[in-house]
Amino acid sequence: MNQQLALIAIVVRDYDEAIDFYVNKLGFVLVEDTYQPEQDKRWVVVKPAGDGGTSLLLARAANAHQEEYIGDQAGGRVFLFLRTDDFWRDYNSLLGRGVEFVREPKKADYGIVAGFRDLYGNLWDLVEFTDGRP
Repeated sequence: MNQQLALIAIVVRDYDEAIDFYVNKLGFVLVEDTYQPEQDKRWVVVKPAGDGGTSLLLARAANAHQEEYIGDQAGGRVFLFLRTDDFWRDYNSLLGRGVEFVREPKKADYGIVAGFRDLYGNLWDLVEFTDGRP
């Protein structure tokens, strides 16, 4: 069996502001932005630069219940982990683009990590694994 996560949906307030953050602040690539008239929504997919396989589906909240979870998709825990092959390059680049880090870089047994918030408040870790994990 060969399976992998292809997409992770993240609830957003507005497609265009989310695209701006993920592409212009985080340096992600816009993979697709297609209007779906039958549902009056857009299919918006972004992914980190590089050859990783998992992408984010930017899913605009469709009702008040979904809006409650914008920025709190993991109940205040780190939600996503952005792996890098050069921590300091990417950390400094993100800082320079105005990304808000909430935890300073630290060395751990597994590598180097720092926490940041996305435009809605979801917590992320920027991490370079140095312990050999795939």
